[in-house]
Amino acid sequence: MPLNAPSPKVSLMAEVPEELYNALQVYLDGNPAWNQHRVFCAALSLFFMQDSTYDSQRSATKGHRDVNRIYLDALFDYTP
Repeated sequence: MPLNAPSPKVSLMAEVPEELYNALQVYLDGNPAWNQHRVFCAALSLFFMQDSTYDSQRSATKGHRDVNRIYLDALFDYTP
């Protein structure tokens, strides 16, 4: 996929504990540059980057590089 091409998106519906949701809302209220999409992309991609099982299965694959790119894009608010 070229660098400027938008990546495919999938919608998710998830239930989270109310305390976690409230903490997210407080964070988003204090950080207007962030939104739920950006937070969840950063959190999920960081989880997979830190997961040793995922890392050993996909260490040299394109999928692993894509997860790293998504994390960095979310962290630095890059949207192609």
